[in-house]
This record gives sequence, C-alpha cells and structure tokens, in this order.
Amino acid sequence: MLDTLLSNPFIVLFSAIGIGLALGRISIGGLNLGSSGVLFIAIIIGHFGYAVPDHIGTFGLVLFVYCVGVGAGGRFFSALARQGSKLALLSIIVVAIGAATTYAGARLLHIPADISVGIFAGSMTSTPALAAATDFLKEQGDNVSIGYGIAYPFGVIGVVLFVQLLPRLMRLDLDAVAKKMEESEPHISPIVTTTIVITNPNIVGKVIDECDILSPFACRITRIVKDKRLVPLSYDDQFALGQRVLIVGRENQIKTAIEVIGEVAPGEEQQVYIDTDRERRQLIVMNNSFKGKTLRELKLLKRYNTTVSRVLRLGFTFVPSMDTEIDRNDVLTVVGREADLKRLEKDIGHHHNRFDETDLFSLGAGLVLGVIVGIFQVTPPGMNPMSLGLAGGPLIVGLILGHFGRVGPIVAHIPRPTRMFLQEFGLVLFLADAGIKGGRSILETIQAYGLEIFLMGACCTILPLIVSFSIARYLLKLNILETLGGICGGMTSTPALGALTAKTDSQFPVISYATAYPVAMILMTVFAKLIIQLIGFPSP
Repeated sequence: MLDTLLSNPFIVLFSAIGIGLALGRISIGGLNLGSSGVLFIAIIIGHFGYAVPDHIGTFGLVLFVYCVGVGAGGRFFSALARQGSKLALLSIIVVAIGAATTYAGARLLHIPADISVGIFAGSMTSTPALAAATDFLKEQGDNVSIGYGIAYPFGVIGVVLFVQLLPRLMRLDLDAVAKKMEESEPHISPIVTTTIVITNPNIVGKVIDECDILSPFACRITRIVKDKRLVPLSYDDQFALGQRVLIVGRENQIKTAIEVIGEVAPGEEQQVYIDTDRERRQLIVMNNSFKGKTLRELKLLKRYNTTVSRVLRLGFTFVPSMDTEIDRNDVLTVVGREADLKRLEKDIGHHHNRFDETDLFSLGAGLVLGVIVGIFQVTPPGMNPMSLGLAGGPLIVGLILGHFGRVGPIVAHIPRPTRMFLQEFGLVLFLADAGIKGGRSILETIQAYGLEIFLMGACCTILPLIVSFSIARYLLKLNILETLGGICGGMTSTPALGALTAKTDSQFPVISYATAYPVAMILMTVFAKLIIQLIGFPSP
C-alpha cells in the first residue's frame, strides 16, 4: 500500500515538503533547520529511489530567485553606493574568502566541482548559491545538494557560536558598547513623543518649520495645540511663549532638545486629544521624483501641509532631520489633515494600505521576462555560447524591477507576506527536487571522499569568520556590533543575527546585517558559478 502511494510523484513531493518542514521546526539550543529540513528529508527519500514530478524543481527555482531579486533590488544597488560601503565591502570579503577556501580545498583534497560548490553554499547557508550552482550544472548538478547538506550544519552552528563566544573571549559587554555608541550616534535610541511648553524668547515669532534650532537633535515638531486639541502643524505656524507643541524624537536626545526651546507640559496636558486615524498615515515612496531629495528640498509642509515624523528604512525606524535624504521604498509616517494627506499620497506614488494587493499580470510578466533573459545566449569572441540560466535571468530581472519599482506596465511590488510565501514555496519545491536527485548517490559520494568533505565544510565556515573579523576590526575600523552584524549578513545567517540580538537590544547589528545581507546574497550566486568554472571537474 505504501509503495503504491509513494509511486505517485505528487505524494512524494508533498510528503518530503511536509515532513521536512516539520523537521525544520524542531529547535535544539535555539537552532533549527528551517526550510533546509526539506532537503535532508528529500535526500533520504531519494536514496530509496522515489521521484517527484518532472520540472517541478525548475519551477520552484525560477519562482524563488525572482522573489529574492525583487526583495533585494531596492537595497542591493544602494548598499554599494551609500554610507554602508564598508559593510558592503565586508560582504565581498566574507564571500570571497569562502570561495577561495572552497577552491583551495577542492584542489588540495581533489573534491569535484559539484560537491565543492555545494559545500560553499552550505557553509555560507546560501540557498540562492545552491540554486545557481544546480541550474548551472544542469544534469551534472545532483551532487550539489549533497555538498550543501554536509556543510549546512557547520554554516548554521559555526556562525551562531562565533557571534556568541567571541564577545566573551574578548571580555566585551555588548550593551555597554551599544550605550557608548548611542552617545555618539543619536539616531539609535527609542522614539518618544512629548507635549512641551515653549519658554525660549529667542525663537518667538520664527516659523516653526524653518527654524533650525532643533537641527542638532534627532527631533521634529509635528503638532500644535489649538482649542485644547493637538492638530497637524501648518506652514505659517510660528513659535510663541506659552505655546504647546508635540515633539517627536530619540529618547537620548529629546531631553536636551526640550531644554533648548521650553519645558515638559504638566501631566494632565499630555493627554490632549489627537485624531490619529485621519491625521496620520504611512506612505511608501514610489515616485522617483522624491528619491534622493532632502526634506528641506521637498518642502512638504509648504506644498502639502504635512510633516514627516518618522522614516522606516530596511526595517529600521528613525526620526529625520530637514537634511535627511528620502530614498525609494522608504515608509514615511506623515502627519497632516486628511485632504492634504490624500494629495501627498497621490504624488508620492503609493499608500501603505494598498501594499497588500498583488498584480498577477506583473508577477507573470516578470517571471516570463526572467526566463527569457535566462535562456538568451550570447557568444563572446573566442568563447562558447553562454547564458545566465534559469537562476541568473529571473534574479537579474527581479533585481532591476525591485530597484526601479516599475518597468513599463510591469510593477515590481509584491506584498511582503505574499512575496515571502512565494519565495518559501519556490524554495521548498526546489529543495525537494534537488534533495531527491542527490539522494540517489549520497552513500557513494561519502564513501568516495570520506571525512575530507566534512573537514572542507568546517574550514569553509571557520576561515571566512576569522579572517573577515580581523579585516573588519583593524582595517575597516568597524566597531564590534557593526562587525558582528555585518558578518551575520555576509554569511547570510539569520539564526546568528537572532543569537546576537538576544545578547543586546542595540539596533547596530540589525542595521549592519540589513546592509551586508543583500550584497552577500547576490555575490554568492556569482561566486558559485565562478567556483565551478575554476575547478572544472564535476563528479564522474
């Protein structure tokens, strides 16, 4: 009966996915396999000769890498150009050392390209690299998943232990380091709001929006008390003695800012009525005419009677100054009257509440365009025809769409919950297919190369950690929190970031991770193909 059921490839497929995801949820010491549990179960199933539907892995691959590209596109190119260039460089260093270690190990231990590149992807916990390598090798890529499965535990556990043990060995208190950094980086602190009374006579009569007295602080005045009600600030509002205003800012800066212009209002006045439902919205910047301009240049209060109180960027919220540059895909918390908010919403390009809509035409068109780009071949002078493949084409198209937001009628945006579901669904389809194909030869592979491939997996995790840490600290001059967060991003290790943030409430590691991660993720797909070409001898 069981053999009859398992002869159906769809039952095999969904059994591998279901059991694998259940295995991935099992947590030991705070660590779990996640989606990679599907790969391990699929390898076991494949060892017994069962199969999944034809081309299902290819479909999953295309869906997965396209969603990865769309998600990373808005951050990848900007991460290479903005202040996070050191962290982007750290990502390049981490990935390059991992690739160099893989190449050296393959040559020294005579391990073939397919297993070696799988070890590279597993040691760096990079499923995009696994996908790129499998697609590049085509029918010769079954052993890539075996190398990935062997090295993956080293990649997960090694990075987690590194970020947890290193501060202890260095006798560093991460919270103390974070507190010291916050003193020099005022934008890293909880955001609070307070109603204050204006008492400084030197600012009386000055237009609130044009007064730069709060410029040194991460604070903004967004509302003013009129008729016992806090209403949105208008462009012509001026400071007056005894005036009540609402100030938004970082906790470690707002006290000083208040002392400069006034004093905290009595407790009963902190409960002044605010119509938050109609007078505050979150707007997504989609219009390129807003991109790269400062709030001073945009003159939102003069043009729209609105004030930006917060900016959400890469999962991090901060209070902007008038000189803060607005970037595409920033989420702005805007205060203003309902009619004014609607005008700004129309011009800025997108409203947050509409971000739960998926354009199926754009999704289908983007996937088709990605496949076309992937299969299109070019022939460089003196070389064989080459193409990006079904991993590279959809990834490149996704990155471009994610960066520009729209190309012709194709809209890049996919709501994050939907995008994460499609990305995860595509990933488990690909892992199930890759694992079952690789499982057919796993015992023969381990018997042929023995403990050498396990040793190589450990080295490909440990060496990038040690070398990149030294470079980050002593050459790039990054502090310990930025270094550890950047290494987590460079190794694409979300579990390690979780272990790190469990040790400190500081946002520095999260910011560093968010900058380094997309760069590393894309580079790993490039280095995976480079490793194959340099080693040049897949398994016989």
